[in-house]
Amino acid sequence: MIIHGDCLDEMKKMEDNSISAIVTDPPYGLSFMGKGWDHAVPGIEYWREAFRITKPGGFLIAMGGTRTVHRLCSAIEDADYEIRDCIMWIYGSGFPKSHNNYGLAGYGTALKPAFEPAILAMKPCDGTFKQNAEKWGQAGINIDACRIPTDQNLVRPFIPREDNEVFGKGLGAGIQSNPKGRWPANVIFDEEAAKMLDEQSGNLKSGKMKEGQNRSSKPLFGSPNDHIHETIGDSGGASRFFYCAKTSSRERNEGLEGMPFLEGGIKNDSGRGFSESNPHKSIQYKNNHPTVKPLKLMRYLITLIMPPKDGILLDPFAGSGSTIIAAHQLGVKAIGIEKQAEYVEIANKRLEYYKDYKDDKEPDLFDQAPTSKTA
Repeated sequence: MIIHGDCLDEMKKMEDNSISAIVTDPPYGLSFMGKGWDHAVPGIEYWREAFRITKPGGFLIAMGGTRTVHRLCSAIEDADYEIRDCIMWIYGSGFPKSHNNYGLAGYGTALKPAFEPAILAMKPCDGTFKQNAEKWGQAGINIDACRIPTDQNLVRPFIPREDNEVFGKGLGAGIQSNPKGRWPANVIFDEEAAKMLDEQSGNLKSGKMKEGQNRSSKPLFGSPNDHIHETIGDSGGASRFFYCAKTSSRERNEGLEGMPFLEGGIKNDSGRGFSESNPHKSIQYKNNHPTVKPLKLMRYLITLIMPPKDGILLDPFAGSGSTIIAAHQLGVKAIGIEKQAEYVEIANKRLEYYKDYKDDKEPDLFDQAPTSKTA
């Protein structure tokens, strides 16, 4: 569902504690391409309403720009959310919007944009995490569903530790890894950035160490020798430790047949709205929203913070609808709100297109899901 309206007004119509999680890409406050809606980062009043309607223990992911993310983070925290982390989405196709010279040869005015931050915040639990889960049906993030797949054997021997040992306290004493995959990190790459990273790192093999020992082979915290086991080394490019979100050049315009091409581009802090092959040449899209995010990236973020069942996702700054489409692909109930009529039309057309296509199985977070009726 995409609602046409101001999200501040629309959220006021919603009941307290009715939303399970929020994933959104609000304005960055850069006045990108002269757009009036991008004149400021949404202030505390927006996040107070989001806080009110979110269930205790519910998470919020809000993407931002590197120059203004401090204002976004402050507004969210001042609305009583707990800031839990900051996810870094690293991409390899950014171009600097930089002026040069000004009488100083070799000098410019901007760096090459290569990442966007995403604030991860939580409405405080009603009691402990366990008590909150029992009362509200949600608490914490979905680690296992977002583990990074690997062919390597990650199972390590059981290491007995006493409850009062410092090394074991709160760090998952016992089995220190999981056969389902690597623990998700707060860094995400796009396909191009991951490829560049692997080209630089080459095929690396992690060395084996003694579990319970440091590199100088001295026992940690007095661990007895009969509790020492070898860790399991593995090999591959450096990107194997992180989630890598594939992008599709066609998904941006799918469902928009018959609509005109318009000026547009993908926004970042330097105002990237240009051809990747020629940063001085403007490009056109039918979906001209400047912050269209990959559907696979949005599916991953949604999966990370949604409760196991009966949850409702909200995107108060829905733009061209990528979050809502990703939620539909995952079978998650979702509500989107968008103020600009032109983007509401684009979002609804895109959503209807994807609703018409039904796959035989749920999309895999780690393989590109079908994105068209002919896929």
